[in-house]
Amino acid sequence: MRTDYCGNISKDHVGQEVTLCGWVNRRRDLGGLIFIDLRDREGMVQVVYDPDLPDVLEIANTLRAEFCVQVTGKVNARPESQINADMKTGEIEILGTDLKILSKAAPLPLDSNQENSEEQRLKYRYIDLRRPVMSERLQFRAKVTSAVRRYLDDNGFLDIETPILTKATPEGARDYLVPSRTHKGEFFALPQSPQLFKQLLMMSGLDRYYQITKCFRDEDLRADRQPEFTQIDLETSFLDADGVMAITEDMIRTVFKSLLNVELGDFPRMSYAEAMQRYGSDKPDLRNPLELVDVADILKDVDFKVFAGPANDPKGRIAAIRVPGGASLSRKQIDEYTKFVGIYGAKGLAWVKVNDKAAGLDGLQSPILKFLPEAEVNGLLDRTGAETGDILLFGADNYTVVTEAMGALRLKLGEDLELLEGDWKPLWVVDFPMFEEIDGQLHALHHPFTAARDITAEQLEADPLNALSNAYDMVLNGCELGGGSVRIHEPEMQSAVFRILGISDEEARVKFGFLLDALKYGPPPHAGLAFGLDRMVMLMTGADSIRDVMAFPKTTTAACPLTDAPGEANPEQLKELAIEIIKKANDA
Repeated sequence: MRTDYCGNISKDHVGQEVTLCGWVNRRRDLGGLIFIDLRDREGMVQVVYDPDLPDVLEIANTLRAEFCVQVTGKVNARPESQINADMKTGEIEILGTDLKILSKAAPLPLDSNQENSEEQRLKYRYIDLRRPVMSERLQFRAKVTSAVRRYLDDNGFLDIETPILTKATPEGARDYLVPSRTHKGEFFALPQSPQLFKQLLMMSGLDRYYQITKCFRDEDLRADRQPEFTQIDLETSFLDADGVMAITEDMIRTVFKSLLNVELGDFPRMSYAEAMQRYGSDKPDLRNPLELVDVADILKDVDFKVFAGPANDPKGRIAAIRVPGGASLSRKQIDEYTKFVGIYGAKGLAWVKVNDKAAGLDGLQSPILKFLPEAEVNGLLDRTGAETGDILLFGADNYTVVTEAMGALRLKLGEDLELLEGDWKPLWVVDFPMFEEIDGQLHALHHPFTAARDITAEQLEADPLNALSNAYDMVLNGCELGGGSVRIHEPEMQSAVFRILGISDEEARVKFGFLLDALKYGPPPHAGLAFGLDRMVMLMTGADSIRDVMAFPKTTTAACPLTDAPGEANPEQLKELAIEIIKKANDA
């Protein structure tokens, strides 16, 4: 039906007859001449119809936005004065000789000339995806997956599928459950990741596996989360953490170079402890020059209770952020930042403006200066490196509140004050704690199949909170691109981890019996990593949300306006599944 794509017509085609198919982006009637901007996935081209062909001109006059048409015509070079440098095809135009309407479009529910609500965009996604920016993102996504596959294929990885209907695995979110018709009262779970299966593939001797696969998590949603998302999942045998990091780092460098012509260079490594201390986050954005500086030791002897309490509490923290040029912040702005940190549990935000450092205390401005001795104030200025024109912002509370609040404030200040430096700042975060304590219960910081670093099972059980995991996260511009670990391949270590997590031998047998059995039969040392494909494409295309790089995403309430999913099930289906819907009195 066509000889080429609209966006591919160039000066090389001048004088040729071409047939194109696509959608009418815009029609203009300029006193007898009708101009059509014709669009397909490769771009747009201008088509001109003149009065010399009255029958064709009459058809052209009926065109409206999003009519699907077939155009035949001769490629002409535009006069120098009419070249459109903003269009890929701006040096040429098509002199139309024939026109066929393939299908008409009703009045559009979306207006390309204004911002449409996300609900409308998702409901009429097939129209929204025709927009060049959306089409380009999905085409770019396809190029990313192709580049990843090429790299992994070339490096000995095998593309192997794993089951979608499976058993629940502990990945930190609620499972999506699927009732079984043949085993009434029992349920499959959709995989939160292929974690256990890829470990079993290593135990099967397949050595290097990868899969670009769907994962499912029933969790609270935000810009970089969806109930179903795509992972670039891989696992290797006989590679340690350094080996996995080396090959995946090279893969990401290769993808960025081939698709964006960006040289990422070598990725620095930073421990989890250092990241939390300096940046208040385990995925620090290194484009932001602001850092958290610990100052509790300087303030242990002050009479100011706001500082003295946390300074002398082993579980407390006082962190300062020096904002260059921040002395210009108004009191209203400071109050807004104080409200912001309150979201994270902070009770306030102390501050000191350095209006003139050379003037000593007289050159400083703050409501807390009257509570602080001169020696301590000078200690704060020295520790933070404050200079004239800066402001110091302080968080003082328990360690968790200060770290989260000041880490979030650091990011907000970086965005608000346009402090970000450079386009791409990758790094590895390593040496994560093996466990974290929540309400007195220990939880695996990654997942319970992560190996401990340089420690025996007996030592791990004796002091679990001080154990480090052999895990690693790849971070780019403050986003976690991927995370992985060396896996446990020794039955004694796996049983010890389960005991620390409060999983009894009986419960472990019920949930993970197949894994525990496999660990008895010569499992190899193995390690892997999983990347979030959606998040990677979001960063590479500059999109604001992973929903804008997915063809058919869900809303923030995990609904699909396009198909009206989820919906009610047929009563006969429920009967077959032995499921009954019981409505409460207050249900709508």
